[in-house]
Amino acid sequence: MLSGKDNSNFGWDENRQMVFAEDAIWNLYISSHKAADQLRHRNFLYYD
Repeated sequence: MLSGKDNSNFGWDENRQMVFAEDAIWNLYISSHKAADQLRHRNFLYYD
């Protein structure tokens, strides 16, 4: 999700261990990737 075409507005929050972006960016992305909605507020505690 963080890599790939047109995804440069996403980032990684090291402290919260989650993907972050402004709400408008998430809304636009989710409009064409419905399954990504579950990732919006999800922590990835063991991601390294």
